[in-house]
Amino acid sequence: MRLLVIGGGDFLGPGVVTAALEGGHEVTTLTRSGRGVPAGAESLLGDRETTEGLAVLSGREWDAVVDTCGYVPRVVGRSAAALAGAVGHYVFVSSISAYDGWPEAPIRADTPTLACPVDAGPDDGHYGELKAGCERAVLQHFGGRAMIARAGHIVGVGDNVGRLPWWINRVARGGKVLAPAPPERSLSMVDVRDLGAWLVRCAVAGVTGEMAVTGPPGQSSFGDLLGAAKAATGSDASFVWVDDAFLMSQEVEPWLELPYWLPAESCPGAEDVDTSAAEAAGLTCRPVPETVRDTWAWLRDSGPPPQRSDRPAPGIDDNRERSVIFAWRAAGH
Repeated sequence: MRLLVIGGGDFLGPGVVTAALEGGHEVTTLTRSGRGVPAGAESLLGDRETTEGLAVLSGREWDAVVDTCGYVPRVVGRSAAALAGAVGHYVFVSSISAYDGWPEAPIRADTPTLACPVDAGPDDGHYGELKAGCERAVLQHFGGRAMIARAGHIVGVGDNVGRLPWWINRVARGGKVLAPAPPERSLSMVDVRDLGAWLVRCAVAGVTGEMAVTGPPGQSSFGDLLGAAKAATGSDASFVWVDDAFLMSQEVEPWLELPYWLPAESCPGAEDVDTSAAEAAGLTCRPVPETVRDTWAWLRDSGPPPQRSDRPAPGIDDNRERSVIFAWRAAGH
């Protein structure tokens, strides 16, 4: 198969490229700089946000495209329009943030997506709205020749968002670690290697439709995740499990200061995601401890992980963490 990967140099992009090359496919990437593109792939340089940048695709044909970095509907629309006559199948990586009502409500097969027009610009909505608009832009040009994969927590080697790396590094430093109670709080995620390989298989098979793509419900928990980090790093960390109400009273910022944490009362649907369509299409997820172990090996050998410039660095400040734990203990816990 001749496969085009848009965004082949960052985290998920190399995951897709590597899986495709290992499968014997002919791979071309489109990136701005060519940095991070795995050896063995043809690297085209171009900025998809400009007409000139897309010109490098002119006159070429591919069997399928996997688009890993579409965030602005009108930009994605231009890319899809340029490829409509040159590519047989379009796989677009979206986000579960595109679902209307999430994380307050659970995600089911019939959950609608947020409203956003196909010509929206970067300032015309928040992340989830813009992702929904990107999906519509792809479908406008590819219709029944497209698959929309709404990804959940993507984790693993090369992570440039930093949530899992922050937790692993924090546990590795040891001491008392602030953690959102209860330890049994559900948590699901998909390893970048599993997602990349699955996206390639879907492109080869011409899978169509729209589906949520993350680990299955009940895959793991906060306790399992932090326990795996402690085992992988050999740390002496001990976990101070603090409930939602107290964390909120201390103005701990959900998701950012304690990555993956969302208060259960206000976000009961956060981890209640129906992944049966993706599983029916062949998605399988490796055990979370394996991902944690391999991510720690990468962090240990490669130094501080990259951080996306469009996302704030996750994780609570050390002094603030200590103050919240002190207040929790002072309250008699």
